[in-house]
Amino acid sequence: MPLFPKAFLVGAAILTAGFAKPSPDDAADAACRNVSHLGQDYIVCSFDPAASDIRLYNKDQAGAPFKSFKALSLELRHRDEYLVFAMNGGMYQEDLSPVGLHVEEGMEQAPLNTNSGWGNFHLLPNGVFYIGDGKAGVMAAAAYRAAGIKPRFATQSGPMLVIDGALHPRFLPDSDSLKTRNGVGVTKGGEVVFAVSKRPVRFHDFATLFRDMLDCPNALFLDGTISSLYAPEINRHDRLFPLGPIIAVVASFPR
Repeated sequence: MPLFPKAFLVGAAILTAGFAKPSPDDAADAACRNVSHLGQDYIVCSFDPAASDIRLYNKDQAGAPFKSFKALSLELRHRDEYLVFAMNGGMYQEDLSPVGLHVEEGMEQAPLNTNSGWGNFHLLPNGVFYIGDGKAGVMAAAAYRAAGIKPRFATQSGPMLVIDGALHPRFLPDSDSLKTRNGVGVTKGGEVVFAVSKRPVRFHDFATLFRDMLDCPNALFLDGTISSLYAPEINRHDRLFPLGPIIAVVASFPR
């Protein structure tokens, strides 16, 4: 969600126009599934970064924010590509630009942000999800900077959910802050795991989902309330406007 909230109406709807409809044999299986944890239900989608083309997007070729999965899908179709999966990928300013680090095709479009401030992004430590050379990772922002990583794609959000196997120190198991939440983690085996809650949940429970059920020693919160998912294999096509950075799994139409 924007770092500086403003009033706007959001809703969920099935998107039927503008999306490619390849046959199941043409697309990688997003492996989306329902998971229950501590009495709450989640949708979890997993990908092997060595076999799936995981990317980050924010602006279209004209330099305007995509704002939606539909707009991104339409541009991809002009390149003979289509969306296999997509999720909103991090917090953004009122103009939909990223609050923190944003890298596309090796080009840094926004710098790492380790400033103090208000809101979930600044609930330190925040972190970075990055992809490159068939591998992916999640790392606290300070550690990412020290490591000197040069990714193909990266997005910064916050707070970190799980840090080297430990929950974020500010999370409370009895917190009354309940939001629909989405996030990303990387398993010990290197698989990328995305999750979104079906109903409002607290940070603590969402973090233990990644650590205790999904085998992710590091996981990152992406956003809350507007949490949006495009997963055609389960007929999930959220329409929550506006969207800033978008994480997408992309495939090419067969020739």
